[in-house]
Amino acid sequence: MRQRPAGALILTAGLGTRLRPLTNVRAKPAIPVAGEPIVRRIITWLVRCGVRDLVLNLHHLPQTLTRVVGDGSDLSAHVRYSWEQPVVLGSAGGPRLALPLLAADTFFIVNGDTLTDVDLDALHAQHAASSALVTLALVPNTEPQHYGGVRLDSDGAVAAFVPRGPAAEGSCHFVGVQVAAAEAFRSIPAGTAANSIGGVYDTLIAARPGSIRGFVCDAPFWDVGTPRDYLNTSQAFAQDDVVAGRRVEIDRSSVVTRSILWDDVTVEGGCRIEGCVITDGVRVPAGSTYNAAVLVRAADGAVASSPLPV
Repeated sequence: MRQRPAGALILTAGLGTRLRPLTNVRAKPAIPVAGEPIVRRIITWLVRCGVRDLVLNLHHLPQTLTRVVGDGSDLSAHVRYSWEQPVVLGSAGGPRLALPLLAADTFFIVNGDTLTDVDLDALHAQHAASSALVTLALVPNTEPQHYGGVRLDSDGAVAAFVPRGPAAEGSCHFVGVQVAAAEAFRSIPAGTAANSIGGVYDTLIAARPGSIRGFVCDAPFWDVGTPRDYLNTSQAFAQDDVVAGRRVEIDRSSVVTRSILWDDVTVEGGCRIEGCVITDGVRVPAGSTYNAAVLVRAADGAVASSPLPV
C-alpha cells in the first residue's frame, strides 16, 4: 500500500463572504472558535494525525493568518505559504499553484473552515486501494435543504454533485477533507482560477469515471458558514457562556451572556450584551445594550453594529 501522505494543503485564501461582517476583520480561518483560531485547531488536529508538513494558501487579509500561525513551530508543524495575487484562485486553482511547495504526488487537502475529525488513515487506505485521483470524506447529508450533496454510484465513485434542496435528499455531504493526487490539478495553467466541485472534478468524472471517489464515514462536523452558525459552533466548543480572547476587559457592572469577545475588547460599565459577537478592538460605550448583533470597530473607533445574520 502506498505510504500515507505527510503533507497537506489547508485552503485559507477564500473571501468568506457568507461570514461577513466577521470576515471584514479577519480571514475566516483566523476567526477564533472558543478562543482558538480555526486554522490553529485544524493544524493541531493534523499534527496529532502525523501530518506536519503544511502549506496554507493566502489571499484575503493574509496578515491575520500569518500572525496566528507563523511558521507553525509552536504547533510542531512546518508551515509554508502559497500567495494568490491579484485574485483568489479557487479550490482547484489554489492547489495547482501550491504544487511546487507541496512537492508530493499525493497530499491531503483540508478546507480552512472545516472542523471535523475524519480518520485520515482510513481515508487514505481507501484511496490507495483504488485508482482514484481524489477521494472525498463524506457523511450522510442530514440537512439537504441546507447543504448541497454528493451522489455516489454502487461502487463508491462520485457520480454527480447536486445542489441543496430536493436534489440533495439521500445524498452525502462533503466535510472539507480529501486526499488528492497532484495529477488531478496539473491540467490547470498555474495562476488560473478554477474550482474543484463544479469545475475540474466534474470534468474528471465525465472523462475518467471512477477518478473521484467518496469515503463515507460518521466523522463529526461543525459548520461555521454564517455568523449564527459560528456563534453556535463556538459555544459548542466553549466551557463557558462567555468566550473572551486576549486583553479583554468587562466592567463588573455590565451583564454579558452567550457572547463571543475577540481580542482587545473593552466593555464599559452598565452594558447589557446578549448573544453577540464582538470583534477585535471594539470598545463598547457605557450603558449600551446589544442583542443578537455583530459589533465591529469602525474607522473612527466607534462601534458599528449589525444584526446577527441567520
